[in-house]
Formats: sequence, C-alpha cells, structure tokens
Amino acid sequence: MSLSEEQKQDRHKARQQKVKENVDKKIANAQKEKGLLLVITGNGKGKSTSGFGTIARAVGHGKQCAVAQFIKGTWDNGERNLLEKLGVEFQVMATGFTWETQNKTTDTEAAQAVWQECKRMLKDDSLDVILFDELTYMVSYGYIELDEVVEALLNRPKMQSVIITGRGAHRALIDIADTVSEVKNIKHAFESGVKALKGVDW
Repeated sequence: MSLSEEQKQDRHKARQQKVKENVDKKIANAQKEKGLLLVITGNGKGKSTSGFGTIARAVGHGKQCAVAQFIKGTWDNGERNLLEKLGVEFQVMATGFTWETQNKTTDTEAAQAVWQECKRMLKDDSLDVILFDELTYMVSYGYIELDEVVEALLNRPKMQSVIITGRGAHRALIDIADTVSEVKNIKHAFESGVKALKGVDW
C-alpha cells in the first residue's frame, strides 16, 4: 500500500525530529571549553589546504594565528602571500623536499631551527591558533624528537588550538589529538601527468 503525501511528510518530520533531538543532546553535553589539537593525516591531497582553511577562518574571527611550515620549498606561497598581510607569522624550513637536499644533517638543522620557533609559539598565550604544516614528516624522519613534540603540545596554553598536517601521523600524536581526520587518495591529476597548477595545487 502506497503512502499518501501527508503520511510521507509525517514520517519525514518524525525522522528529522529524532535527528534534531540527537544533535541538541550532543550540543548540550559539549560544554567543555579548551583549545583543540587537530591532526589531519592520510595519503590524499588537501591536508595543508584544510589546515590553512582553518587558519583563514580563525583570522576572519579576529584570532591571532601563526604558521610553521616544514618540507615546503622556497617557491611562491599563495597562503603566505595572503595571510602575512593579515598579521599571521610564518616560520618556514625552506630547504625544500628532503629528496631534493638529500642531506640529513642540513635538513635536521633546518627542522630544529623551525621547531625552536614552534616551541616559542606553544608557550605564547596570545596565539589562538597555530598550524604546524607537514610536522609529521619531521617526526617520522627523526629530525625532531616525538617525546619533545608531545610534551610541548600537552603543556601549551589551555585555549590555544594547534593543527598538525602530514602523512603518517605517529600514533602518539593521534592519541593526544582531539580531532583526527584522514584524507584518502582516490585520484590525483599529477599521477596522470598533469602539471601542478598555481593557485590550486600551490
């Protein structure tokens, strides 16, 4: 027996009411206030883009933000071009990808120099949101000690939020994070021989 339009509407309304009740209950229970640790990992494109999107959002709300970039090279950076004009501090490793330098000593020194700035940021309660772009690689390669990273993150100001991006996030970072997202690679233009596009890919 087919349902009348009125019955369909009633069923739809009942389902939506249940959804609303569940959402309202979650909102009512989420009353704790603290800065968040977000980890954006996985093999797909969009991790840094997501991190920078959050920084842009925070700046739009008048928050004080800072960025530390590991791995990325010395080429033109669209996010930096925009966000520095809005008062966002950038600390950039700027030695390029490790497969280009192929010098672990130089890479370690460069990573450590930026990490010292990161530790300063993590003690600065005037900074509301910080992005550590591609930090996961530095931990994986052993350029920065995992225990030191975890300790600094756990001891940051209470209301300070931190975003960490990069493939292969260490389990310890995932464990202490409040929110973890994994970006999955389904298809990438580069794999089909398409050149990276300025303003979209970088």
